[in-house]
Parts: sequence; C-alpha cells; structure tokens
Amino acid sequence: MLITFNLLYNKAGFMMFRFIIISISLLLLFFSLTCERKTSPANPNQPPNTTLANIPKENDTLFALATLHWDGEDYDGFISGYQYRYITQHIYAGDSLTQEWVTTTATSITIPFESSDLLNYQRFQVRAIDDKGEADPEPAERKFYTVQTVFPVTDILVPTNNQQFFVIENVTDWWEGVPLTFTASDQDGEVVEFAWRVDKGEWNWTTDTTLHIVPSFFQPLNGPHVISVTCRDNTNLIDPVGDSVNVILIQPTFTLDKLIIDETDEALFGGGLNAFRNRDDLVDSFYARIFGPADSWDFKSQGMPPKSLLGQYKLVIWHADNPYSNPTDVHKLPRYIRDIEDYLNVGGNFIMGGWRILKSFAQADPFPKVFEQGTFIHDYLHILEADESILIPTDFVGCNPWPNVTDTLYVDEDKLSQFPYFGKLGQINVMPRQAGFTEVMYVYANTISGLTTWRGEPVGIRYYGSVFNTIVLGFPMFFMRESDAQIMANQMLNSLGFH
Repeated sequence: MLITFNLLYNKAGFMMFRFIIISISLLLLFFSLTCERKTSPANPNQPPNTTLANIPKENDTLFALATLHWDGEDYDGFISGYQYRYITQHIYAGDSLTQEWVTTTATSITIPFESSDLLNYQRFQVRAIDDKGEADPEPAERKFYTVQTVFPVTDILVPTNNQQFFVIENVTDWWEGVPLTFTASDQDGEVVEFAWRVDKGEWNWTTDTTLHIVPSFFQPLNGPHVISVTCRDNTNLIDPVGDSVNVILIQPTFTLDKLIIDETDEALFGGGLNAFRNRDDLVDSFYARIFGPADSWDFKSQGMPPKSLLGQYKLVIWHADNPYSNPTDVHKLPRYIRDIEDYLNVGGNFIMGGWRILKSFAQADPFPKVFEQGTFIHDYLHILEADESILIPTDFVGCNPWPNVTDTLYVDEDKLSQFPYFGKLGQINVMPRQAGFTEVMYVYANTISGLTTWRGEPVGIRYYGSVFNTIVLGFPMFFMRESDAQIMANQMLNSLGFH
C-alpha cells in the first residue's frame, strides 16, 4: 500500500516539473517574438520659441546705444543659447547693411547700433536655440530708429611733431621706450578704447592714454617715424581721422669723449667782475685747459645742441658761471633739462656747475628748498635739499675735497678782488641732504673768522647710477684758481672713468 502511494507521488511530481518547464519555454518564445516587433517612431523635435521684452517700444527713436532683453522656451527640451543680429537701413543714404548672427547665452545685451546716417531704421532679431541645436524659425523682432552718432576725436599730447628722442635696443630701468600721451573726446557719448601704431603697422588697442612704445615697433631704429592714434566710442564708432606726429629717433654712439657746453653769459659780468664782461674767450679757454681735449659748444650763440650731437659724447660738461639776480637772467639749463634727462636715460654722463645753478631750477621758491620726486634735481642728481649762502658778506674761499678736509682748493682772489666779493664768493648752492648712491666730493670752506652757517656743507655731489653718472657743483669753476680747478677737473674725470 505504501509502495503504491510513493509511486503515485513521484509520478505527480514529475508531471508538475514537466509542466513548469513547458510554461517557461512558452514564455521565452513569447518574449522573443515580441522583441522582434517594430516600435513606433519618436515624436519629432519641436523648435523653441523666442520672446522680446517690450523695451524699447516698437518704432521708438533712440540713441545708438540700446539695451534689449529676451527670453526663450522649449516644450520638449531646454534652451541652450541664443543668436541675434540687426539690419540697418540708412533712411537718407538709402542703403542698408546686415550684421552677422552672434551666438550668446545672455538674455540681455547692450548693442552699439550702426548709426552713421542722420536717421537709421533698425530691425533687431533674436532666436532661441534648443538642446537639439534647432533655432526658432521665426525670430522675435523689434523695429526702431536710431539717430546719428558723432565720431570721437583723438589728440596726441606727447610727443610734439618732429620731436627727437634717444633710443637704444632694449628697455632699462631708466629708459622705457618712446613716450606717448594722448587724449580723446566724444560729444554724444564716451570713449571706451584707444589704439596706436607706428608707421603703417598694426593697430594696438588699449585703455591707457599714457604709455611707452618699445624699440621693437620701430624698424629701423634710427631715423624718422610716424606715430598715429585713434579711438573708439561706446557706439562702436572709430575716429576716422585720428592724430599723428612725426618723430626722429637717434641711437647714441658715444664714440667721442667730452663735450663742454658753455652757457655762461659774459654780458652779465658786472660790478666787481667787469674785467670779464663780454670775454667769452677767457671762459672758453679756461675750461679747455682744465678739462683737456674736448669739443665745445656755445649755448648763447648756438642754442641747445641737437641730440644727434649730444649722443656722440660719453660725457657732457655744462657750466653757467655768471651771477644773476633778475629772473629773466636765470640760467637756461632748466628749460632744456628734458633733453639732458633723455641723454642720461640712454647711458650718458653729466657734470654741471655754475653760479646759483640749483637756484635756477626753483627761482620763485625760497631756499632752503626740498626737491620732490619727479624733479631733475631729485631723480637724476639725487639731491633732496638745497640751500644758498648769502651774497654779502661773502665768505666762500674755496672747497675742501671730501674726506681730505685739510686740503683746500681756493677761489681766485684776483678775479674776485673788487666789491662786493673782496676775494671770496657768495650765493653758493649747498646740498645738505642727499639720496642714496651719492658721494660728497667737495664741502664748503671759509675762513676761521667767516660765517659758520655753511662751513663743511656739501657743495659738490657725485651720483653713482646703474645707467648714468652725474656730478653737480654749486659754484662757478671759472672763479677758482686755475691750478686748483685743474685738480678738481682731474678728480671728477677720474671718478667718471676718464683718465
């Protein structure tokens, strides 16, 4: 009985197992047949839509610089960006122009619409781009008018026309290039960008109105060149004329040693100096003897030497030995000091001296005088403060070489024998405070019974520069004993490397 039951149970289980296997096979067959059926095609992409804000209003009349706002929507995706353009019709001229499409992700932009005619009809169009790259087939459009805009005007302030400049191959701490300063104006807007170029080269756009043009822009370096400038206003108008100047660039050779520039006005010798009135030959021969072989230049008859001449010399010696009291008679060196600065910036060397030579740079200012940064006295001579001794009573008997103050280099008593000098000099420029890289060469010497106010104060300063060297004397060498002046000249030349 039990055996029969087990047989029946095993048979039923086998049947059930067989049923399950058959069912799974049918399901797999069904799904395989179903997968082979074709699916329905996806819905086509719908193009996006674009809308413009109601500013500006349709057919409004505006300034050429206008701001527009827009938005886009896409029902089956998203907006990836926009494209805009505008078409300008010149009402009076009758012609038109179409701008290229510009791609952006912005929804607002300020556009300088082309408005060269008295009245200009503008059609602004913008279209949204969806995530599939499809553009709105019907761009949003706004129509309005813009009035004519005025071209901006550009003017060069520096250089002046036909100005000469020293140039070298590479920029340094002292020479940055050829200076350029200009200005611009726009009657109906504002100037937003400037451009300059050399000769027929490419325009260089900038927001600076003061700069230096490096030597690589001038080819060849020597000779005449044309510097031009222009500007662009906020309506995208470019000055059609601009401004330009001719410049002459001079590359120094420094092939000759010394040039002595005589600025002494012998006609101003008077009173106790009448013996030297109008005796230019005495002054010239004195300097020729103490400084040895050198070329000379007479400032009174020839004016300022051209840079083409200055650039040939390693050293320029400038002297102005006449006294003066009238402001119209002040030494003329300060008027031409920019030429001397230009010479020093490219590697020249400079000795200057004379009667009240530092006072001539600040004739209207009381002494003692503090010289500020940006002045020749401060930047190139490295003198921070200068003072001046009185005229009467005179007490300058000469100078002591520093630090050998036991030695004295004396004034020429014979040249100064009459009133108000009586064998001494007055109105000596002293330099009580100096900046760095300077060396005191000579100090004020007077008699024991003389005034002590300026005794031991520096009257000769040397500046050691990385590009140039300078020496300044606060007294006229012509009124030193010639033998002592010879010693001074040798000391200064040796200090500058001339043997």
